[in-house]
Amino acid sequence: MTAQENADREQKIRQVADKILQLAYDGLLINMRFLDVALSRLPVTCRAGMGAHVFDGAGLTCDPLLLIRQYEKETALPARLYLHTLLHAVFYHGFQTDRMKPEYWDMATDIAVEATILDIDLHMTALEEDEELKNRLMLLKKQAGGLTAEKIYRHFRVEEPSTKAAAEWKRLCKRDEHIYWEKKEELELSQAQWRKISERIRADLKSLSRDKNNAESVTENLEEAVREHYDYTAFLKRFMAMGEAMRVNDEEFDHIFYTYGLSTYGNMPLVEPLEYQESHKIKDFVIAIDTSASCRGATVQAFLKKTYNIMQESENFFSKINVHIIQCDSQVQQDVKITERKDFDAFLKNGKLTGFGSTDFRPVFEYVDELVRAGEFEDLKGLLYFTDGYGIYPEQMPSYEAAFIFLKEDDSAPKVPPWAIRIVLNEEELEGEE
Repeated sequence: MTAQENADREQKIRQVADKILQLAYDGLLINMRFLDVALSRLPVTCRAGMGAHVFDGAGLTCDPLLLIRQYEKETALPARLYLHTLLHAVFYHGFQTDRMKPEYWDMATDIAVEATILDIDLHMTALEEDEELKNRLMLLKKQAGGLTAEKIYRHFRVEEPSTKAAAEWKRLCKRDEHIYWEKKEELELSQAQWRKISERIRADLKSLSRDKNNAESVTENLEEAVREHYDYTAFLKRFMAMGEAMRVNDEEFDHIFYTYGLSTYGNMPLVEPLEYQESHKIKDFVIAIDTSASCRGATVQAFLKKTYNIMQESENFFSKINVHIIQCDSQVQQDVKITERKDFDAFLKNGKLTGFGSTDFRPVFEYVDELVRAGEFEDLKGLLYFTDGYGIYPEQMPSYEAAFIFLKEDDSAPKVPPWAIRIVLNEEELEGEE
């Protein structure tokens, strides 16, 4: 075959693949109008010789020859691939890899997407093996407590699938490769774009009847997709830094040469004041712990241990601190003052949770306000409140920053006041701390 003949052949293959993709696009658009914006924003291209279809977190790149062979095998396969990748994008799967084990996250996202497609129950995406997949998903749903990627992932971290089970999930659910998901720095614009699209789809679905398109799984996965996932480590480090200050290092800076230059040459010092050191101001803040019956002791211990470990990473953090660890349910039960590392060590080793009644956040804020008035703090930076969110919040904004830290998202829990910072911890962040 000549070079021209080969080029002509590749062009024909590409044209056929493009037609197949266009048919898939048109069918999905007609049957699922709530995905119209998402469909229009997902770039889909063909590239010969790839041997696989690749979703990089922003767009889909198909192998045209593979696509044609899949269409010949089962006409619904290209549409299934198109919808599979599209749901990866709107569910925000490609932008959460930094906090996940890739092998489990890849598998969990594929399963979640395929479960959603079965829930939608669209004829043009139906495959012969769907009944087998439905049976496996029924069991997994009971085990994982749901079929969102996050729930499936957490289940796999606890109950690691066997090699055989993983191979079966791959056979039934894998449609595309995710090899570029970890390169998020290249996808900043796409990240913002897909979050907006996800939020719009979520809003559109709320206006539809509950049974339209059988889209319950779409809604559930979108709820997970549009939630903010915070890095507690990064947040606490920023919180701690609020108590830091920098000043000229008198031991390294020569004032004689500096002032001589100013007196002799006007505004031209001979030595610029470039040497700085941290002025170890007292780091004042409060850690409040909800000890109501709904907060498990092991989880609280893991949170405190993680907080302690983050503090240790900061050089000289324990050199000068004034941290109060307050336990409270409907009233303040205990206040332990931490001024050095050994105090925190002793609390982690010997401290006991007290309370276990109902939850009221107001007594902690009232108590801290009293400490402020009594001069207990030099410069109180803020209060971290670890809780499940069920409680009575103060009506008035305090004079210091306040952050409520939740272990998991709970839409039925009361909303934090507008003046408060809301942090949702991932369970994965506490793994290994207990």
